[in-house]
Amino acid sequence: MTEVTRDDEKRQILDALGFAVEELKNKMDPRLIPEVGSNITYALPAARSPGDVAGVEGRIVTMRGSVHPVGACAFGASDHIARIVLTAMRFDPLIRSAANIRFSDNLAALLEDLSFDICWFDRNKEPPGIQTMDWGVASCCKDEVPDMILDRGAVGKEPMIRILGPDPVSVANTIIMLSSRITTMEI
Repeated sequence: MTEVTRDDEKRQILDALGFAVEELKNKMDPRLIPEVGSNITYALPAARSPGDVAGVEGRIVTMRGSVHPVGACAFGASDHIARIVLTAMRFDPLIRSAANIRFSDNLAALLEDLSFDICWFDRNKEPPGIQTMDWGVASCCKDEVPDMILDRGAVGKEPMIRILGPDPVSVANTIIMLSSRITTMEI
């Protein structure tokens, strides 16, 4: 039996993430990309730092009305979304992928209608000295890791929907499914 090396594991993660990003590029509704851009990440098993989590360098943005990944998939490319995954993994090590998409009340209502397990946090209740994502995600994962974590933003902070899953293909498939549901929806 062949032993999988750390380099092999990293290559598999980058390949899976690259496939998911290509799917998003071709099938995601660009209206789901927030002003700050989107990202999608995939963590190594037992990841401990953002360097153990692969993401899209420079994020995923809207350019000329279409979804555009700015850079390549690489480890350490996302601090923000990586922290979401790292925090969720403390509660469930099988949840190794996350992405962020635009928040709207219409999208939140759709997610409720689709029976996703959703948790909300209020940025205004964030304790001092703790990073928002560490605190917000942890506050939502105490009992179990939800499918999605939402917040309505705060001064200088864009409202956001974060989608969690075991791998980037499942997370991308959720985004693509949402894209197909919002074709006539105002978001």
